[in-house]
Amino acid sequence: MLLGAAGIGAGLALGGTGRAAAMPSGPPPVLITEQASKRLLVLDPAKDVWDPAVDPSVVRWAFSPVGDARYRDVAPDISWVYPSEAKVRRHGRHTFVLTTASFGFAAVVEWPTGRRYWAGALGPGDDLINPHTAEILPDGNVAVACSTGARVRLYAAALGPHATRYAEAELKGAHGLHWDADREVLWAMGDDELVAYGVEGTRVRPALVRRFGVPLPVATPGKSAGGHDLFPVAGTPGRMWVTTSASVFQYDIAGGGFTQDFAGAAEIVRKSVKCVGDDPRTGRVTTTVPEKGLGETWWTTTVSLHRPPGSHTYVDGGIYKARWWLPR
Repeated sequence: MLLGAAGIGAGLALGGTGRAAAMPSGPPPVLITEQASKRLLVLDPAKDVWDPAVDPSVVRWAFSPVGDARYRDVAPDISWVYPSEAKVRRHGRHTFVLTTASFGFAAVVEWPTGRRYWAGALGPGDDLINPHTAEILPDGNVAVACSTGARVRLYAAALGPHATRYAEAELKGAHGLHWDADREVLWAMGDDELVAYGVEGTRVRPALVRRFGVPLPVATPGKSAGGHDLFPVAGTPGRMWVTTSASVFQYDIAGGGFTQDFAGAAEIVRKSVKCVGDDPRTGRVTTTVPEKGLGETWWTTTVSLHRPPGSHTYVDGGIYKARWWLPR
């Protein structure tokens, strides 16, 4: 069953049985933050061109909190502007989409129901916070990186969908987060460094403790690296994708170094890459890079594919990030 684009306010469209089907087998679908229409979309990987106005079947799932009573208290009319993250995670027996938006929205959304696991409004309408990504921890708590706010927050989301208690640590330009289950640390990336935080305290009163930090590679000595995307390398456990303003790297956790020795580096490595990720079954990599002439300078209509080269185009879109649909 394909999940269509209707009923977006509820985050899901259902087929005639009233039940949602699992994602079909084959190449993984693509999950995007579509800022022009303020939606998260899961799109058909078999189509080179995505044009829902002409072919609604390209949309397998859609989410927006606007008009959804389950998210009314976090004021999505104000806070859900420029959705900046969408990544899929498994927690317990459930699949969740983690999402943030630049004007303060942060949430963990159950797929496919759109049910609220947790959501918060981190200063709606106030760009001094700017949530840029999120991560869910094994105990059910949720970390949020606030780029303009220069902080990483760890919310006691295990207390419930409306929990507001949090711990925080300062990190200039906080952009990326990844929970490292093997080492039991929360990796966070800012403008200039990659940091590992230990999680201490209790489930209901957590604390973040800095354990380790390493400077990001810089293209020009004395200037900020501009750390942006941090994501696990699915095909090589123990490595993380790292993008900066000028380049793309993998960080070897055990070796403690940044490298560009990965397959396809000649085409993947370039400046202004907003997100990067690989499919472990095929080795294919997705990236997004801004293109000129759109509504915002950071938007694109193109999801680039590598190994082998290719692309998807979203008609009249404003894509920020695109990730393979790979629950982990």
